[in-house]
Amino acid sequence: MEPERTPTVADNPAESRYEMKVGEDLIGFAEYKLSEGHILFTYIEIDPVLQGRMLGSSLTAAALDDCRTRGLSVSATCPFIVDYLRNHPEYDDITA
Repeated sequence: MEPERTPTVADNPAESRYEMKVGEDLIGFAEYKLSEGHILFTYIEIDPVLQGRMLGSSLTAAALDDCRTRGLSVSATCPFIVDYLRNHPEYDDITA
């Protein structure tokens, strides 16, 4: 992708979700429920036009990396994120 078209991921605590944007355009998000020291990912969505480009995996990895930095333990009910965690043992240290 061109630099100006590279997605960024940031936590939006007001919406309880990590958001993936290109510029100001929202292209995906991962919803969560936050409690003391723990985050539960419940749902992920990528713009259907952009599916198949590994954006869900990129969004998940960025969110998990941020959770690690924040010292949060992680679990998921979202099937995509459950599968991602199962296939990425590098996150075992933060998985509850």
